[in-house]
Amino acid sequence: MFEVSPVSQQYSSDIQAKIDQKTKPLGALGAIEKLAAKLANIQAQRNGQWQQLDKLTPRVIVFAGDHGIAAKGVSIAPSDVTFQMVVNFLNGGAAINCFCRCHNIDFQVVDTGMCTPLPAELQAQHHNFIESRVGAGTHDLSEQSAMTLAQVDACVAAGEKISLQAIEQGCNLFMFGEMGIANTSAASAITAAVLGLSAQESVGLGTGITQAQLNLKKQLIQRGLDRLSLNEKKHQAYTQLAELGGFEIAHIVGAMLASSKQGVPILVDGFIVSAAALLAEKLAPNIRDYLIFAHQSDEFAHQRILANFNAHPLLKLDLRLGEGTGAALAYPLLQAAMSFYNDMASFESAGVTV
Repeated sequence: MFEVSPVSQQYSSDIQAKIDQKTKPLGALGAIEKLAAKLANIQAQRNGQWQQLDKLTPRVIVFAGDHGIAAKGVSIAPSDVTFQMVVNFLNGGAAINCFCRCHNIDFQVVDTGMCTPLPAELQAQHHNFIESRVGAGTHDLSEQSAMTLAQVDACVAAGEKISLQAIEQGCNLFMFGEMGIANTSAASAITAAVLGLSAQESVGLGTGITQAQLNLKKQLIQRGLDRLSLNEKKHQAYTQLAELGGFEIAHIVGAMLASSKQGVPILVDGFIVSAAALLAEKLAPNIRDYLIFAHQSDEFAHQRILANFNAHPLLKLDLRLGEGTGAALAYPLLQAAMSFYNDMASFESAGVTV
């Protein structure tokens, strides 16, 4: 089910030769050269074509869901804000909408399980809204399993379906975002469980909580980790996701698995989406070949995730918003890499000798 092929290096020497023959000193474009090579190798894996990169047809998909632990006051806002922000997304008023408009990126938003569903009449007004509800918010991870294994199965399958539909519609680059009050708690817990950290090491300020809230957040997440440690299946990805995760995170795991299986690269956003990537990699280790990390946030746990992937994120802008904003901001660098790879003259074509 989760078999993802590694990216072949069959054409890597040809791709590197093409890059090295451009009218510039060797390696002078630094990370842009590496980015172009990665995109070319992924594309060659998908269709055997490496000479020219296909035009990027990106899509941001924001998955929204609520978390039971939010009722304990570990966030700057109540769960109602998840619903309110989804309405804001649909009205085009959020940061991610601005960045998508700037760069002509398709945008969708998915309700994976908000406490309050979107009214049918509002859904009908927005073609870019997808209802994929698995429940009305998860349980409180500090007290019990956030989800059942059946719910995890449903989320992963739904995420795969949404990703495959986007690919059928022409998407060849994914940027996944999230919206869910208290989802940094879930991401911190998942990161701690997968990387073997304590709550003290994995829990940060999120979107800007107080010191008292931070202390409470650490205590509550440690309870969840302690409960998981009693489970004989504590190292299994599905168990970690069910015990500590969220509906939106599980959807993202499924979407990542499907897109990488189809050879479509993923420009990975911040902490929450990176935590989903940790679990996706446990289910299909070769998925890391298709991941491009957009930015590094100030969350220490996010930096630990990046180190786990040996990743070199494209940006460091002190972001802590989510929504896919970091990925959308990094997207122009992929456009630049594509243009450089496709359009920059070679020494031979330009008649330049060195």
